[in-house]
Amino acid sequence: MTKTTQEGYIGPMTDEPKGPVAAEIEKRLIEALGPTHLRVINDSAKHSGHASSPGTGESHFTVEIVALQFEDMSRVERQRAVYDAVGGLMEEKVHALAINARAPDEIAE
Repeated sequence: MTKTTQEGYIGPMTDEPKGPVAAEIEKRLIEALGPTHLRVINDSAKHSGHASSPGTGESHFTVEIVALQFEDMSRVERQRAVYDAVGGLMEEKVHALAINARAPDEIAE
């Protein structure tokens, strides 16, 4: 069986399965910030067995996000924007969130 793809039809395949918390983080960030690039990485396995790990498999994340809104924001303002978008998940489900937030003109080509 040969796999064929059409540019722009389905989009790139990833080997990163998303659980419900990661999917909700992604949804909220897309709605609030309209990123041109977004990657939500589940780092929870790295913290398995730590006192801070609730054992859900979805408690520690890294967010890589590029958004036009970040152009005139400081690093702290960008992080606040991401935290505001993620909202109550930080209190209810997410223990740790590492953020790499950049403006489009900060991306190396």
